[in-house]
Amino acid sequence: MAMKIAQTGVKRESGYLYYLDKQGDVSRVVMARGGGRHARTRPEKVARAGVKREDGFLYFIDKKGDVCRTKMARRGGGRRKKATRRSAPRRRTTARRKTTARAKKTTRRGTTARRRAGRTTRRRG
Repeated sequence: MAMKIAQTGVKRESGYLYYLDKQGDVSRVVMARGGGRHARTRPEKVARAGVKREDGFLYFIDKKGDVCRTKMARRGGGRRKKATRRSAPRRRTTARRKTTARAKKTTRRGTTARRRAGRTTRRRG
């Protein structure tokens, strides 16, 4: 849930990006749209809020034009609990022999295909 920090009541215009600048004031800049390079426009201050930022929070301008903050989402969702011990011991898996590509090919095919695989020249017809 977001918490309101400062009431600025900024009226928004379309085509502008509104944000909280490094000084803690509300600023806006022309939005970049597709279609190549644009002339860089300077940001302009819209309202003075003087907000002091704290680590771990995301600051934004809400629909009413006020400065709000919310706790940042972090990856992982916290630590997991320790796993309980299992009653039965784990069974060991036996080591499997690696099969070559040719052996795999012959096992997939039938017996007549195995005979054909031994030929060096191809029959036409």
